[in-house]
Amino acid sequence: MSTATPYHATPRDNRSRAPEFYGFVAWASTSFLFVVYLLWALLPDEYILWLGIDWYPNREWALLLPAYSIVLVLLTYWVYISLTIYGTPPFDSISTIIDSRSQYPPHQPTGNGQSSGSGYLMYTHSNAKPDLYDIPIGLVNRVLYSPKGRESGTGHAHSSSSNDRTQ
Repeated sequence: MSTATPYHATPRDNRSRAPEFYGFVAWASTSFLFVVYLLWALLPDEYILWLGIDWYPNREWALLLPAYSIVLVLLTYWVYISLTIYGTPPFDSISTIIDSRSQYPPHQPTGNGQSSGSGYLMYTHSNAKPDLYDIPIGLVNRVLYSPKGRESGTGHAHSSSSNDRTQ
């Protein structure tokens, strides 16, 4: 009996190498234009005329182009930060807690027409694997800040605050 393993052909790499060529052309042309920019900005007029170039932009653009570029980049950052701050809801808005994508557990009514309380009660079995849901903020507040939790010692660490003494 032979224990030969089955033959698995490796898939051929059918990717195009065009992105590599485009990247090289972009790198080469950018490097060439930068060298031309440096020569134009730093060489005296006599050398540029000796190369046969009769017309070229005024030398003040050698400083204005980088300055305008820096201002444009800073303005872009400022605009994006401003749009982010403008689009952020205030801290007291309910949209900081829930949104249109919130998923709550389905409401489970009891047989007598009343709700069974929390939709999480059916998941209390030890082998149950519940679906992924958002926990409603009211349930979170009830669990964390209910007076029952404070008395039993399972609540928040603020159980002996001045508010408890005045009640």
